[in-house]
Amino acid sequence: MQRKAMMIQLKPEKMAEYKELHANAWPAILRQITACNIRNYSIFLREPENLLVGMFEYHGSDYEADMKAMADDPETQRWWALTDPCQGPLASAAPGEWWAPMEEVFHHD
Repeated sequence: MQRKAMMIQLKPEKMAEYKELHANAWPAILRQITACNIRNYSIFLREPENLLVGMFEYHGSDYEADMKAMADDPETQRWWALTDPCQGPLASAAPGEWWAPMEEVFHHD
């Protein structure tokens, strides 16, 4: 199992929309997340900076293939068409990077 964390900016004018989408996440999206070997997935919001932090456990053996399967899923593409306009990459994000990965510096079970 690998723990993953990432961060992105939430557009303030899209906060209510983003929260509503995730309060009523589509069953097909939840199934796809599970099918791609993601468990214990949470997204946290930090205000007033409007930063989203996503954290999850990856329980598969080929992360790149699972992420490609998620990106290729038509329902996920429809979901992202609604959620992506609510977000913006961090100023420090690499070119083409949407959610910026974070380094784990401490963990305790």
